[in-house]
Amino acid sequence: MSHRDPPGIIAPHIPADAYRRAEATGRPVVIVTTDPTKAGLSWPRLLYPFAIAGAVVVGGWGLVVALCWLLDTAAHTATVIAGAAGPVSVGGISLKLFGSKR
Repeated sequence: MSHRDPPGIIAPHIPADAYRRAEATGRPVVIVTTDPTKAGLSWPRLLYPFAIAGAVVVGGWGLVVALCWLLDTAAHTATVIAGAAGPVSVGGISLKLFGSKR
């Protein structure tokens, strides 16, 4: 008797002696498996969309915070430059942007 591997995907899970006995006698091998599909929704199926949506929301808030910080820094920079420059004059008309409180 020559050695042959059992055919199919489930066949390697059949014990070798049961397969060879069934092959020699011609009897069928009955394989009982459980159904892998479950009723209802699985957690990964629900978790992935919520994780993606949460990452988008957190990224959006981070973008808003970064934009606010950038505008605040630009406003402070403009204030410091205008305060240090003194009066601004264009065509003989001078305008003092920030005057002293005295």
